[in-house]
Amino acid sequence: MCGIVGYTGINQVAQPILKGLKKLEYRGYDSSGIYINNGSSDILVKATGGVDDLRDVIEKQKKDLTGTAGIAHTRWATHGGVNVDNAHPHMSEDGRFYLVHNGVIENFQELKEQYLQDVNFHSETDSEVAVQLIDKFVKDGFSTFDSIRMMISKLDGESAYSFLIMDRKEPDLIFVAKNKSPMLVGLSDEGNVVASDAIGVLDITHDFIELHDGEIAVVDKNKVDLFDKNGKQIQRESFHVDIDASDTDKGIYPYYMLKEIDEQAIVARNLSEYYFDNNDQIQNIDPNIIKAMNDADRFYIIAAGTSWHAGLVGKRFFEQWANKPVEVFISSEFAFDQPKLSEKPFFIFLTQSGETADSREALIKIKEQGYPTLTLSNVMNSTLTREADFALPLMAGPEIAVASTKAYTAQIIAQSILAHAIGNSKMNIREELANIAVYMQSIIDSKEIFQKIANDALKNQRSAFYIGRGLDADVSYEAALKLKEISYIQTEGFAAGELKHGTISLIENKTPVFAFITQSKTAGLVRGNISETAARGAKTIIISSEKNAKSGDAYVLPQIPEIFMALLSVIPAQLIAYYATIDRGLNVDRPRNLAKSVTVQ
Repeated sequence: MCGIVGYTGINQVAQPILKGLKKLEYRGYDSSGIYINNGSSDILVKATGGVDDLRDVIEKQKKDLTGTAGIAHTRWATHGGVNVDNAHPHMSEDGRFYLVHNGVIENFQELKEQYLQDVNFHSETDSEVAVQLIDKFVKDGFSTFDSIRMMISKLDGESAYSFLIMDRKEPDLIFVAKNKSPMLVGLSDEGNVVASDAIGVLDITHDFIELHDGEIAVVDKNKVDLFDKNGKQIQRESFHVDIDASDTDKGIYPYYMLKEIDEQAIVARNLSEYYFDNNDQIQNIDPNIIKAMNDADRFYIIAAGTSWHAGLVGKRFFEQWANKPVEVFISSEFAFDQPKLSEKPFFIFLTQSGETADSREALIKIKEQGYPTLTLSNVMNSTLTREADFALPLMAGPEIAVASTKAYTAQIIAQSILAHAIGNSKMNIREELANIAVYMQSIIDSKEIFQKIANDALKNQRSAFYIGRGLDADVSYEAALKLKEISYIQTEGFAAGELKHGTISLIENKTPVFAFITQSKTAGLVRGNISETAARGAKTIIISSEKNAKSGDAYVLPQIPEIFMALLSVIPAQLIAYYATIDRGLNVDRPRNLAKSVTVQ
């Protein structure tokens, strides 16, 4: 989940590397570091915290970062605490090799004991083992390239990694290797770059070569040599990333999350324009996808975190419109505890990044069994989109904040369009989405209401609850996740009827309990449940739809078809989480212990 940038070129690389690393902080910000070789000396600077902290250390130490090749890293800690010693880049004992790493080396302890007993380690990380192994094999007489291949061969087969390695004796070269962890090589006239995400280097290039699992690249300022896992040189065409670099900037917004909340109406329009022609007919969905789904007897949605919550909502579209039974699974559970499947299953993978390690593990096992797979992702050319049989884009644009907002919305809308394409919704979905976009904007424009709700209900609170029934329960799970992951308020989302089966014992005086009431058949029941919490002293906040509203509700949502209400009800929850976090003086975009793209299991 770490952010990685490397650059070898004809110009000074320090500032472009640091700028790119700043854009990848969403992948980790526990610590950061940079290494530059200027041809005559090594410059290594590391710091706890993010890139701004690294810049402060560089300035304080008066480091001269002159040089035309370098690598940098921003860390999400896995092995070892958050300190300078554990920050990347890591250096071999003799100072010849420098390495940054994303992923996990499962058997690092065994490798230390078998090969590196005489090495003086400076960190607690698994990553340092890799650079010390390379150094050992070079001292045994092997070339740098062959030593990297040998190091990789010693890693446990389940290990996920992407490595950037520099050899001080070949200062213009960057060696790159990857397995189960994303890595791209970018091409430009002024040199070549390497990054774990294209958005980090869009100021430099929009043309990239993707590394596949087990491959190694040798990158210098003039060319890129690519090798397969057997060391045989191979060729691969580059691809173009059509994203404006300005799309990855905050612009006038104080935080990415607020910008991305505001963009949800645009996302609804983008999806409508992409998947429907001017005659309201489906377009840009491969007919083979529709055939494969129609041939299936059951759909299995595999996802993690917010994407799993989106899958719970999407299940309703497929079951009601396509008349197919649907099961929704957490990918980390499915990968190692597969249930008994139907005779003709079809698998849908929901992912924002397209690199989620848990989902990829499940995908690999499903493909081994020969079942058809489809990935819905915000990042095309990602691992999960490339390896699935089919892939469809979410059209949400870059999402930088760790807490997902617009990607969740996009996943729900994309599932509704897909369900409509294979089934019979009896709706004009394009028209419905146009209306939804307008209503989304009206809710977003009511920010001051949600700021007041957050301040009144959550100030100085240590816990909170979201409840609802049916579709509203699904939204409650996502609403609770949004609040707890960025504000650190312990929040639980519940099916409202379950509160009385134990959890209501946690209700204390003024405990905030938020209720969604948008589904007519359960509206009365939820009001009964919220009254039960109020009788125990809870501070209750009801968000309802026009059809189900009553006097005293905190906010009334515009009325749309009830199956779509999750697209509106989640927005108040996102904004309440945002303002509760702001009120506590916390960093909205960078919650502690989290990272955006989860590439470890």
